[in-house]
Amino acid sequence: MNVFHQELIDKKQKLAVIGLGYVGLPIALAFAKKIQVIGFDINSNRIELMKRSVDPSGELAASDFENSDITFTNELSILKQASFFIVTVPTPIDVFNQPDLTPLLSATKTIGAVLKKGDYVVYESTVYPGCTEEDCIPLLEELSGLKLGKDFKVGYSPERINPGDKEHTLSKITKVVAASDAESLEVVARVYELVVDAGIHKASSIKVAEAAKIIENTQRDVNIALMNELSTICDKLEINTFEVLEAARTKWNFLPFSPGLVGGHCIGVDPYYLTYKARKLGLNPNVILSGRMINDQMPMHVAKKIVTTLITSGKDISKARVLVLGVTFKENVEDIRNSKVADLIKELQTYSLKIDAVDPYASFEEFKHEYNLEFNSEIKELYDVVILAVPHSDYLNKEITYFENLLSEQGLFVDLKAVYRKSTHIKPYWTL
Repeated sequence: MNVFHQELIDKKQKLAVIGLGYVGLPIALAFAKKIQVIGFDINSNRIELMKRSVDPSGELAASDFENSDITFTNELSILKQASFFIVTVPTPIDVFNQPDLTPLLSATKTIGAVLKKGDYVVYESTVYPGCTEEDCIPLLEELSGLKLGKDFKVGYSPERINPGDKEHTLSKITKVVAASDAESLEVVARVYELVVDAGIHKASSIKVAEAAKIIENTQRDVNIALMNELSTICDKLEINTFEVLEAARTKWNFLPFSPGLVGGHCIGVDPYYLTYKARKLGLNPNVILSGRMINDQMPMHVAKKIVTTLITSGKDISKARVLVLGVTFKENVEDIRNSKVADLIKELQTYSLKIDAVDPYASFEEFKHEYNLEFNSEIKELYDVVILAVPHSDYLNKEITYFENLLSEQGLFVDLKAVYRKSTHIKPYWTL
């Protein structure tokens, strides 16, 4: 009987988490309440912040660091003390929408340099089916001189961390696990049982677990694309999309999706990992790619609608001012990764519109660095257009008069997620 997980509990072995971002840090701290943990990240500035109980991502409070047996480090000599490695680095796409495995392979090389006989390596990073076995394991073997199965074991457990979500936390979400053989599957499952109360689902293979993660977000992407396409149709029909959805949802099995800007680090990225693999296999994933195209074009659609409305109302485009409320990829988070609001701002700027943007959560230094955008990040005067792009709770506490008072005469209030659809509108109003 394998007693590896018991040795972790008895603190005879240590667990390491590589990559301490939105996914890695919560996992590391959860385990650190139970066992000894090494939190490893290559960013020394982030390490120093975490040593002071500060989450660089802004998701966790200082109290979340309390009673945690964890060592934060970027030193290989300390990482080498671990016997169970969990990889939680990002897996982005490049400018051509191709998977960028640079962080993943870099983390794999780091582990390969310290891997010992008897160790376990579990990947949580989102990848295309086959990546763990085809790209990561050969690299581990090459750098360590060890052999999978004989000397070390590998697992895969897709992350399900949802930034800003205080309800669906790590312990409350069923954890999918897979491993390189039956024995290692049991060990990986028992290790995760230490921090996951909702239960463990054992996938039949690593490839199945990888595919499960990809399809979770691809399914949402395609369904939102359908709603976005419906929105453009309803706009031409001059009927309200949300009224249509409200009526349709009276049917018991109608799925509750809505139109919107699809950004972030998952839904707007993960489908490209699946389409990449499909094309490698000689397949053309038409539905998935069509959904991606529709969602990626929504900032252009919104910008065009705004400009058309301004011209129709007699506004001078060259003098028009626009205020954007919210620039993060979704509400109530600091996360600006793959924010489609940035794309919307860039589209509006192509029409020479003057843009101001504010956000109670986002760092505008980071936003400008990430997207090379220059604009005023404070409310200055009356605007021809006010766009509620991200409905943070700070905005939901306000009456519609707050937004309309920011508008000039005949100014347009654009409420992308229809938060104020049922309010009484004094000024022109438009939503997806």
